[in-house]
Amino acid sequence: MAESDFLRSYPMHVARLQAAIVGDAALEAAVGGDFITVGKIELSLLRSIGLSEGHFLVDVGCGSGRLAFQLTSIKNLIYLGTDVVPALLAHAKQLTQQPQWRFELTDGVRIPCASESADYVCFFSVFTHLRHEETYKYLEEAKRVLKPGGRVVFSFLEFLIFSHWAVFQNSLKNSGPDDCISQFMDRHAIRLFAHHLGLNIDFVADGDKPHIPVEDELLRWSNGGFTAGLGALGQSVAVLSKPRA
Repeated sequence: MAESDFLRSYPMHVARLQAAIVGDAALEAAVGGDFITVGKIELSLLRSIGLSEGHFLVDVGCGSGRLAFQLTSIKNLIYLGTDVVPALLAHAKQLTQQPQWRFELTDGVRIPCASESADYVCFFSVFTHLRHEETYKYLEEAKRVLKPGGRVVFSFLEFLIFSHWAVFQNSLKNSGPDDCISQFMDRHAIRLFAHHLGLNIDFVADGDKPHIPVEDELLRWSNGGFTAGLGALGQSVAVLSKPRA
């Protein structure tokens, strides 16, 4: 697979959804189901590791604004959202109504941000669609843009988690040249990447175990289930930090 395959496969994925689903629902479906609930859990995760007023967050692969919409509750947040699909960025910008926020179209694994300027960089459901080489380059970029002590947060799929096997089974059925890949990453790779990049591993959490303190009393899912107290994203989560000088 060429390094830039995701630049073709993901826009095609969005285009197929737009052909099958009417209106903005297609753009929200492009980042997965339960647009509001997952966004709230992502926000809760970031808050639980210290995101607050005045911080600068870079949201790589921001999509149609699932997280960004929830972030509007944080006053004076400095925000940069990036994606490779213009329609998703336009929807996120319209949804959030934050004229001071930046939504930038990218064409690879560069983050359009000054060095040592961000407090947090997050990648939710991004590395799950990239080759490991691209993931490493993005982590390298995250380290560059983070302030000393800043944190990078990402979700990932791993064979260690039984429920992730269903994702792999689905990819067996949909593995054409124009389909988005479902990339798995093991924890040994995360440790090795962190070591070579000079990043600390703050924690890694199982995707199937509730570990995120949710801010809402009750979060409802489209399948009829609900989350209260502690939540999970389904994908596993890793939090790395840039050492202080």
